[in-house]
Amino acid sequence: MHSLLRGKHFISTQEWTKEELNMVLDVARDLKRQFAIGIPHRLLQDKTLFMMFFEQSTRTRNSHEAGMTQLGGHAHDLTPDKMQISHGEAPKDTAKVLSRYGHGISIRNCFYGIGNKYIREVAEHSSIPIFNMQCDIYHPNQAMADLMTIQEKFSNEVKGKKVSVIWAYTRSYMKPLSVPQSQILLFPRFGMDVTLAFPEEFQLMPEIVEQAKENAAATGSKFTITHDMDEAFAGAHVVIPKSWGAQLTTTDEKESLALGEKYRDWICDERRMAMTAQNSIYLHALPADRGNEVTDAVIDGPHSVVFDAAENRLHITKALLALCMAGRP
Repeated sequence: MHSLLRGKHFISTQEWTKEELNMVLDVARDLKRQFAIGIPHRLLQDKTLFMMFFEQSTRTRNSHEAGMTQLGGHAHDLTPDKMQISHGEAPKDTAKVLSRYGHGISIRNCFYGIGNKYIREVAEHSSIPIFNMQCDIYHPNQAMADLMTIQEKFSNEVKGKKVSVIWAYTRSYMKPLSVPQSQILLFPRFGMDVTLAFPEEFQLMPEIVEQAKENAAATGSKFTITHDMDEAFAGAHVVIPKSWGAQLTTTDEKESLALGEKYRDWICDERRMAMTAQNSIYLHALPADRGNEVTDAVIDGPHSVVFDAAENRLHITKALLALCMAGRP
């Protein structure tokens, strides 16, 4: 298994087998234990990871940078203004050059209609593994950290659990579709019953929703769509209320935020949490828009496991880097 993952790109969980994803989870749990008790695990000694950020980040950048340091390697923080990308260098040329210098390339590019295509073009011409740190379609690392957290909280008994991926109101900015899309693709593969809830104007990409339905059918789990927020909370074991933009309705940010104003009551509060199953958990990829997406009472309350999931970003990232970058392909 290890040698099969060496040199493999991680752009979407859809392109990895369940066996491969389980290997990542196993390694992440092992590295988490080693980190907790201070056992060094310099599996990528003197290896280099190039991190290309088209958008800034907190969890993604720091989980990769800290992760590479803990694995004994080094991560370069690159933004387009520090590279010839700003002068129009082609993705394939960037890929070919960085492939000669190091051992992995991580890219975050969430520009709608551009990000995933850019990452795939780099991957096509790279001889070292490419990691998707979030694009306009997928955020696979986040979905894997969420899965790891759900497994931890439910003692690995996740089959048949109701997991609700729910749109929530925000005033901040037009957030990408990538987090909910990666969640609805991944969770049904592990036997969870997924409910997707959103107002009519805030659809996800239809081809992703179709794949999610197929994933659910393959494991015999349920995939339900509703436009009623309360229905998604009712009896749920896991709730993930998070805003995303109306990209399929409009690509204009102001228009998307204006559409959201009709749904200011789509907030995760104590009333809705009281409708969930006993021992339910609240997840959010962070940063959460407090007071709009969620109340302080919920995100700081007993159901919230957001910081456990944020920590698991580190362990999942390290597992992916170690499995794909150990040794030059």
